Amino acid sequence: MALLSLALAGGCAKGGNGLGSGITITVGDGNIPAIYPNQQVTFTATVTGTTNHTVTWSLSGTACTGTPNPCGTIDKNTGVYVAPAAVPNPATLTITATSAADSTATGAVTVHIVLIAVTVTPTTVTVGNGLEQQFTAIAVPDDAPQKFTWSLTCTTTPCGTLVQDQNTSGLALYTAGSNQAVTVSATSTLDTQSANTVKFSVVASRLTPNNTYGFQFSGYDSTNSNKPVSVVGSVNTGASGSITGGVEDVLPAPPSGNPLIINSGSYVPSSNNINSNNLGTLTLNLANGATNTYTAVLTASGSFQMIESGGAITGSGVMQKAAPTQFNAGGQTFAFGFTGMDSSANRVGYVGMLALDGNGKITSGMLDSNDNGSDTGVCSSPPCSLLAGSSYTQDSNFPGLWHMVLDLSSGTTQHFDFVLAGGTAQTKTGPNPLTLYAIASDPIDTTHPALSGSMVYQVPMTYNNVAFSGSSVSALTGTNANVSLTLGITDGTSSGTGGTGGFTGNFDQNDSGVILSVPAFPPAGATSNPYTYVASSGNSGRYVFQMLGNPTANPVVPPIPFVLYASGANRGFLLDQSSSNVITGAMYPQPAKESGSYGSSQMPGTYAVATNSNSSFSIAPFVQNLLLTSPGGGVFNVAGAQNPGNKPVTGTYAITTFDGTGSITLTAPPPPSVATNAIYAVDAANSVITDFFMIGTTNGTPSSIIFAQQ
Repeated sequence: MALLSLALAGGCAKGGNGLGSGITITVGDGNIPAIYPNQQVTFTATVTGTTNHTVTWSLSGTACTGTPNPCGTIDKNTGVYVAPAAVPNPATLTITATSAADSTATGAVTVHIVLIAVTVTPTTVTVGNGLEQQFTAIAVPDDAPQKFTWSLTCTTTPCGTLVQDQNTSGLALYTAGSNQAVTVSATSTLDTQSANTVKFSVVASRLTPNNTYGFQFSGYDSTNSNKPVSVVGSVNTGASGSITGGVEDVLPAPPSGNPLIINSGSYVPSSNNINSNNLGTLTLNLANGATNTYTAVLTASGSFQMIESGGAITGSGVMQKAAPTQFNAGGQTFAFGFTGMDSSANRVGYVGMLALDGNGKITSGMLDSNDNGSDTGVCSSPPCSLLAGSSYTQDSNFPGLWHMVLDLSSGTTQHFDFVLAGGTAQTKTGPNPLTLYAIASDPIDTTHPALSGSMVYQVPMTYNNVAFSGSSVSALTGTNANVSLTLGITDGTSSGTGGTGGFTGNFDQNDSGVILSVPAFPPAGATSNPYTYVASSGNSGRYVFQMLGNPTANPVVPPIPFVLYASGANRGFLLDQSSSNVITGAMYPQPAKESGSYGSSQMPGTYAVATNSNSSFSIAPFVQNLLLTSPGGGVFNVAGAQNPGNKPVTGTYAITTFDGTGSITLTAPPPPSVATNAIYAVDAANSVITDFFMIGTTNGTPSSIIFAQQ
């Protein structure tokens, strides 16, 4: 038990009226933190009006009767209070100091006994044989001592080892034994009822055996004037977790054409990182003799975020286990967002929606585009609609590859290939919707740009303005390293009958090193709100949002119109309608936390971090394993490693508001000057922030969009 000298406030009582002593006693100085089970606290009293400062201490309350006292004990001479192991009912009691010079002179304070809740992260994880995985623990409420006892149990031996960090009590390193079921637990040293456990499996490989994975990658080719490169593919794993084969499409297409056959491959965990369970090298060996090598960080659930930076191609991507039983099970509608370039190397963006009938037909759909500032390059009057010739089929030679034909009302026909990625078609608002990775398969010309991106299952619902009533985070990228993060709240004011809804919030933007941070849009003094959103006719899922701009400028820079195709409530793909920046990205729902607010103590854990979207070849992609810890005392630390180079990462973080936004300030790796990053939380579970986006906000330093996930 910790002996704390806490200044707990209370009322002060003026005594001595009967005796005329004029003695006053004050307990504490105005601060009233909670007291936790078994905690030991020393109360102090200030006595005025007499030279005898001696007091006698006592406690009282509705539940404070019996032996032993359910409210705990207090030493009558020293004021040392020891809280009970169990919370009394009611949990409120009074601590009283009585003057030795005048028994009618008292001072009192009301205190509350509060249970401690412990959360261990990651909450869901698999660990490879012999690999190392860091676990963190936090105690809630935030003021609770961050002191823990860790334990390890397993079904067989060797069990592995769990070693608690000497400096941070809420951090423990597990080194795995053999294949088996394992339980890691952390318990507050004060409250033995607070134990929280994580049950997981030790497996032979972090690549799930006998499964299919889908991947996508985008970057730049230094041998071809740094032109954009895109890859979408599918790989199969064998019994041991090795890669036994697969297929991929590449843009620009190689002379031999697409698809390219993947003969084999492997995933090898890192041997020089303390978190080897979540870092390694992914290798794909192609039939044409080429080898693609990626540095990858893995999330707790086994999704890969990866970069390629060792050769002429630099860029980043993602690979996740496919969900083949979820796709094509009857009619399904998908919202999509594609980005790429036209035949003149200008940036192009597409957003839209497609209704697949489960039998190879695309029965309906819409598409909006922006080609270097023109929204009429594909559709003379956007949005385009899809005609009866639109279809999709599975490749007869490569089961992981599908082909799609989009017959547009403008008279253009475009072809795409796609592969299955992760997720579920049953998800409503969760962080893992059914996802497909798509890539254009036409030769690049004036009407067939090189595009790639994602298609996400659209939850069936009525997409009126009310469907977008809540909080969201939008991560956006435009040409020449123009990136932004927006926290927005849609109010649903038009009630789905047409009209316009209100959009409010804040955003951070890094336009090739020029930083704009807007703490509130519209500004407080605005007479009207130009930040609006409205559902298109038919409530199909197409919206127009007014975003970004600069409400702090003089004169004000008005917001930019974006078209959004929704995949769910407060979720969808965004495209600016007419600017030459061709800003593309996605909106993600930000669910309310169980406690009603976000805080720094909700972020401790191990995060896989990687470049997510980059529109400038000059920005080197990277991956990080970030370890966020809360040693207590209001300190929140960042540690970890960045690759390539296995560079140490150090710094601090803070959620500065209750809306899930904040900052990470890094002191390493370079640049040598302090680097700051804005963070926007997008998902939380079990009182822990599981996903967040990040952009650099250091003046003069361009940034990409960066994604972090436990």
